[in-house]
This record gives sequence, C-alpha cells and structure tokens, in this order.
Amino acid sequence: MGQFEQSHWAEPDFSRKFVESADIAIVERKRSHAIMKSFFRHQFMHKDGRIDLLDLGCGDGILTYELMQTEVPLSATLVDGSEEMLGKAKERLKDYPDILAVRASFQELIGGKVIADDFDFIVSSLAIHHLDMKEKRELFGWVYARLRNNGCFMNIDVVLAPNEVLEEWYMVLWQEWITEKKKETGITGDIYGDTMKRYKDNRDNKPDSLDSQMDALKAIGFRDMDCYYKYGIFTIYGGRK
Repeated sequence: MGQFEQSHWAEPDFSRKFVESADIAIVERKRSHAIMKSFFRHQFMHKDGRIDLLDLGCGDGILTYELMQTEVPLSATLVDGSEEMLGKAKERLKDYPDILAVRASFQELIGGKVIADDFDFIVSSLAIHHLDMKEKRELFGWVYARLRNNGCFMNIDVVLAPNEVLEEWYMVLWQEWITEKKKETGITGDIYGDTMKRYKDNRDNKPDSLDSQMDALKAIGFRDMDCYYKYGIFTIYGGRK
C-alpha cells in the first residue's frame, strides 16, 4: 500500500476515533456537505442519464451517502487505503446498488493503479492534505485525466495559512468552534482540547496554501476554478475540466 501503510490512517483505532469525533472536531462539517450537495445539484440536475461519481479517500462514505440523498441518478466508486474505512462505507451504503469500493492509496493511484472508468464528479474530503505538494500536483493531474469533459472536481480540506499571524488566529477560530459544539452537545471537560496541537504535531498532515493548490489546478488545465467556502484553515475549492 505504499506510504499509506506508514500513516496513522492504517491504524483501525485511529480511523474509528476520527469518525466518532468528526462532527465536533471538523469545523462546519455539515455545512460543507450541504455546499457540496448544492453544487452537485446545480451542475448535474439537468444532465441526461446517470452521473458517475468518484470519492477519493472516502472514509466511512459520508460524502457519497449525502450525494445519494439528492434527486440526481448516481453511481459511485469509492477509494480508500483503509480496509476499516471501506468496511464502514460499505455498511453505510448497503442500500444503494451502484457502489464499487476500491482499496488503494493515493500513491498507488498516482503510480498507475488502474481505475478504468471516467467520471462526471470527483470529490474528496480531508484526505489530500496528507500528500506533499509534489504528490498533490500529481493527484490533481490524475483527477483531470479521469474527468469527462465538463466534469467537476471538489476538494473539502484543510490548507496552510499564508502567514503565522493568520495561522495563530485560525487555530483560535477552530478552538472557538469546538467549544461552541461542546456546549451544544453537553460535552464537558478537556475532551477535544488538544485537537489543534494533535493536528499540528501529526506527521501525516502536510497542508499547503490554497493559492498554491489553485495554481496547480490552473497549470494542469482546470477552468472555472474558485474557492467555494473558507473558514480558517477549512476550505472547499475546485474546478471544471
């Protein structure tokens, strides 16, 4: 499985804890899903026939599940390096017939692991920041090659702040979000209090600036690129082939 096997995401307990804490620890997670669904409906609602989706680093399948709730006919291929996460995704999507799960790391995709189909919509959430910038460019190129003409790419992810002053504030924003969510859900104590530190100390996290990633998309050939949403280090961006 390449570099994925050396990451925390290859550990079932780490993946499980991430899923359990996601709605509190990830800023505006539900809002991000709503934005993705709105974009999807706007782009594809009136397209004839079935839409083919590729979910990269699918985790427990939440993105695909949310898109399945729209009125757009959809088939989906889900890719993740974790057998634990793919199992959770299959369970979440067990009532949907047009689902294919593929165990593969991003490095394997970049290195030529074959996914034969092309897609109308390629999405990813909180996964691509585990690649360095060279690998990000290579993955963006792979995504572009797998998209049909007028197909779209959307990435929900964390990015590197432009400078240390903003980085410090963005960590404060993140802590304020977690404090607010803890109050809403009745959680007390120091749980989640070290989330920012664990994020910054985790060797698997390799965020790059939003500008550098948008520049990479442009150089590859994407058009209609934009940042669709941003809240501190949490952002949604993408473009069209």
